[in-house]
Amino acid sequence: MKGTRDNADRGDLLRGALEMLVLRTLAEAPMHGFGITEALRQRSNTVLTVDEGSMYPALYRMQRRGWIAAQWGRSENNRRAKFYALTDDGRQHLEAAADRWNRFSDAVSRVMDSA
Repeated sequence: MKGTRDNADRGDLLRGALEMLVLRTLAEAPMHGFGITEALRQRSNTVLTVDEGSMYPALYRMQRRGWIAAQWGRSENNRRAKFYALTDDGRQHLEAAADRWNRFSDAVSRVMDSA
């Protein structure tokens, strides 16, 4: 059962960081939802896997907040797909979120290293 708990722990951590990770991914280029999911999976060596039930609500939430904009286009396999791009507000939010994340992870590392 250890593997099940590891997956649950990973899910809890991912939910808190998902928006930041998506914004960081979109900072490089506009992508459709599946492309974002694949980029996160590949860049994390398959540690970060995001299902559609988490990805699309996060994308819609970020779009409502004005952090990303969406436009219909064609995917690599010529399917109709909604492509998401980072907005100026999204870039500002990403910078602030990355700063908070870095301060938090540094603090956690200091505590863990002191034990």
